[in-house]
Amino acid sequence: MSGPLAGIKVVEFCEIIAGPFAGMLLSDMGAQVIKVEPPWGDPWRSAQPFSETEGRPFLAYNRGKRDLTLDLTTPEAQDVLTRLIPDTDVVLVNYRPDVAAKLGVDYPALSKMNQRLVYCENTSFGRNGPDSHRPGYDVIIQAMSGLMVAEGKLDQGAPQHIWSTPMVDTAAGIGMAGCVCAALFARERTGKGQKIETTLLGSALALMGMRFLEVESLDRQQRTQTLESLNAMRAAGISYQEMLEVYQEDHPQILGNIYYRAYQTADGAIALGCLSDPLRHRLLDTLGLKDIRFDPGYDPTLPASITFAQRLMEQAVDAFRQSTSEEWLSLLEERGIPAGPVRFVEELFDDPQVIANGLVCDLAHRDAGTIRMMGPMANFSETPLQAAPFAALGQHTDEILLELGYTNREIQQWRQRGVVR
Repeated sequence: MSGPLAGIKVVEFCEIIAGPFAGMLLSDMGAQVIKVEPPWGDPWRSAQPFSETEGRPFLAYNRGKRDLTLDLTTPEAQDVLTRLIPDTDVVLVNYRPDVAAKLGVDYPALSKMNQRLVYCENTSFGRNGPDSHRPGYDVIIQAMSGLMVAEGKLDQGAPQHIWSTPMVDTAAGIGMAGCVCAALFARERTGKGQKIETTLLGSALALMGMRFLEVESLDRQQRTQTLESLNAMRAAGISYQEMLEVYQEDHPQILGNIYYRAYQTADGAIALGCLSDPLRHRLLDTLGLKDIRFDPGYDPTLPASITFAQRLMEQAVDAFRQSTSEEWLSLLEERGIPAGPVRFVEELFDDPQVIANGLVCDLAHRDAGTIRMMGPMANFSETPLQAAPFAALGQHTDEILLELGYTNREIQQWRQRGVVR
């Protein structure tokens, strides 16, 4: 294995997305990752299945690992841990807080076997507080973090979650991998391992960015009024849809946002982003439009201002519909205005830009054949990253147990008793 983490050994006790994605990222960076699954497999294997033990979502987050099946509730599994963990650098866990201890893979138990161990645990809400014991998934954290209401989308009167990607889980996986690298660096300086605690809730709040920020002198009174209004509406039994409408009236979106959005063209759609005044003025000049909001003394609350903003949007939308995407992209590039085509996912596998930067790769799977997916997320000049092949359920069980000193006879006896697959 190449990569900046070559020689680092990782054991992953994780299911679903966040922890497995972290393990995959560490594998891309050269770490040797062993994924420990129960003999019946990670439950994510049964999502969108195309074989008895493989599903599309599972493959998306689990390349580059050796797979060891092990029923952690058995005495035999605990004996395996006493041989496996002392030679391990990193452990990843993303069970509920109580599950890790029940399975004997909590930090107190494993750190006794290896004081240099970097142990990274991801939970939904953290170890402290009234929700610490609760399980949680991406959709629940979207709801509880404010992400869902920030989208302002409804489905039959209820808020609609961001469903195109498990964004909270994905962010948590990236965060876990980054924290592990930092802890390994700290260990190089101190010689000490440590426990890292990450949360889905914390990842979601990080994604909220400037929305989860309060300037006390500007925002405190508004927040107090909002909380009083929400509590009063809940007490009165007001529907969520009505509550959202009131909330949006008190927190209006900027009208006439022609500068940072997608537009329909004559044959498709493009997106553009003008986040500075010079770029905005350049776009106005390109479209032949004037925006009075740049004029001194402009008051956005006046009825005339609201009418103007709506009309400006209509003019911009109409302008973009007059030419093709290719024509617009050519002109916008010539004018130095950031823009790009709106693509479908299927188009990206053959996209020259994606291919040129190694952002797609072909990998082998023992049972499924060739799988094409995202490549490593970064390029390292001296320690290049490399995506490694997939492992089928239990593919490396015998290999790993033999390396730990168990005999073929012992392994077969365990298999007959359901300890391993």
